[in-house]
Amino acid sequence: MTPKMQAAQVEHFGKPLVFKELDVPVPGPGQILVKTEACGVCHTDLHARDGDWPLKPPLPFTPGHEGIGIVTALGDGVTAVKKGDRVGVPWLYSACGHCEFCLAAQEPVCAEAQFGGYTRNGGFAEYILADPNYVAHIPAGLYAVDAAPLICAGITSYKGLKETQAKPGQWVVISGIGGLGHLGVQYAKAMGLHVCAVDIDDAKLAHATRLGADAVVNAKHADAVAAVVKATGGGAHGVLITAPSLPAFEQGVRMTRKHGTCVLVGIPPGEFPTPLFDVVANCITIRGSFVGNRRDMAEALAFAADGKVKADIELQPLSAINKVFDRLAKGEVPSRVVLDFSPR
Repeated sequence: MTPKMQAAQVEHFGKPLVFKELDVPVPGPGQILVKTEACGVCHTDLHARDGDWPLKPPLPFTPGHEGIGIVTALGDGVTAVKKGDRVGVPWLYSACGHCEFCLAAQEPVCAEAQFGGYTRNGGFAEYILADPNYVAHIPAGLYAVDAAPLICAGITSYKGLKETQAKPGQWVVISGIGGLGHLGVQYAKAMGLHVCAVDIDDAKLAHATRLGADAVVNAKHADAVAAVVKATGGGAHGVLITAPSLPAFEQGVRMTRKHGTCVLVGIPPGEFPTPLFDVVANCITIRGSFVGNRRDMAEALAFAADGKVKADIELQPLSAINKVFDRLAKGEVPSRVVLDFSPR
């Protein structure tokens, strides 16, 4: 009898996920099978369910790109991992490996890139097929539930900070202290940066202070930009915008110091209101950042293994995913939800 597994799939865009009993997949040549221990829930999963983006995933599909688990089977020719390894199956599921971007370690923008939980079935299931050349290698001592958010939210915030090119001792603004931003504060401090946290929620700003932020500013205040400029002594050398908010984008550019870099990670609907005169006159760089490469992944996980970064997590079973999505859509998830697949 073929082994079965439970999975939550999108059958129709904008509709609740459907729970199914599916055959456990068999890895083909160059593939591995991962038994899921935990899978984080990301706002991108909600976009995937609703078909919000121009490139839509094929229906039906299994979301989830923060899956962590144990390798249980190897396809022919696999040498990069072995049975028993703990790995993560991230957003960057695979890439061609030979285009100009892959050769420059920019594989997330490879034209042939595949994405976990989107163009390839992901971690909202008890087993995941994966490409062994692109899985995250989870350091010993890092629990699956703690690692899950780091292979998306963690690497995204860490890579965004790297893209600011801010140096130790310089100032960064982190705008939006949610699932990505609370990790960004921790990564920035571990990287030797001064942090000014910006949000519209005083509770999140208080949390940022507990995580080590050197200054906090409520973006609702009319003089929020002036407050950041004062706190940072002339504006931040780097600004990381994680909030999916157009006002946050506009403020973020004005919070950037001359010759500084404003990095965009959040993806709000609408057009970016760019203050072109300020950008040109102040020599400001505006840069998009899209997750990170495999080296970024290893570095992001190493900070956590050293105890310098830890995601705030809320554990839920797979059966609760539709309720979690409802809360996520309403902005009622303060940090990161992780689906726990351990026996109950």
